Amino acid sequence: MSVPYPAAPAPQQLPPPMPPADAAASAPKKTNVVALVAMIVAIVGFIFACIPGALIVGWILLPIAFVLSIVSLFVKGDRKWMGVVGLILSVVGTIAGFVVFFAVMAGVASEAIADEFGDTDTTVTQPADEEAAVEDEEEPADAAEQGTRENPYPLASQISSGDWTVVVNSHTADGAAAVADGNMFNDPAPAGSHYEIVNYTVTYTGDESGLALEVGIAFVTSAGNVVNSYDNLVMLSDSIGMDELYNGASATGSEAFLVPDGETVLIRVRPGMLADEVFVQP
Repeated sequence: MSVPYPAAPAPQQLPPPMPPADAAASAPKKTNVVALVAMIVAIVGFIFACIPGALIVGWILLPIAFVLSIVSLFVKGDRKWMGVVGLILSVVGTIAGFVVFFAVMAGVASEAIADEFGDTDTTVTQPADEEAAVEDEEEPADAAEQGTRENPYPLASQISSGDWTVVVNSHTADGAAAVADGNMFNDPAPAGSHYEIVNYTVTYTGDESGLALEVGIAFVTSAGNVVNSYDNLVMLSDSIGMDELYNGASATGSEAFLVPDGETVLIRVRPGMLADEVFVQP
């Protein structure tokens, strides 16, 4: 009788070999394409936003880059830093675009004002004898710029802008008689003050026409206060009017100013609505 041999055990199946530890690390990572596109669009938009003639292109591209940058931060993939760069550039580029836009608009507005009101730069020609005296005198190194309160121009100087030339002809420190003779309804100066009179000539040098009242004359007192003729309205026999003048035409007239007693004044002249002001010594 034969004894059966025990069945051979089934061979055990071994688990598959594990990949090397650095295999997963060495596998190429997926690039975040959205982030890459967002960064490129933001760079291009930023460049166009800084070019005055191509602002509109920048303003189209930068919002697109902003949206793509936000989306890229939620998309799986490597190099999300490109999305962050795109986000920053889209915001900074938009701010830069607005700065360039307002700078361009300021330039356009300045040109429009110059076309409408003429050149706003003020130039002054002094009387011949005064110019000779200035040339003979040696000016100190720290002398104030001429035309300022510290160094005013003399009477009879020609003060010009693009549209107007103004000459202050005379100054009368005691204008009570002129005010009394000007109109029966003029009130005398209140106690503690007196009237002073300035006579001046305006000549229009612009292309179309202008009103004589576009020229501004005011007093600045030694205390630093500004006195205008309309602060205390009086009518003089030769008051400057609202004359409309064409190129080459002139108008001459006077204005009265109510000045506190004991104070000296300088005449401040503005040859046009937007022109630079200069000071004249009475």
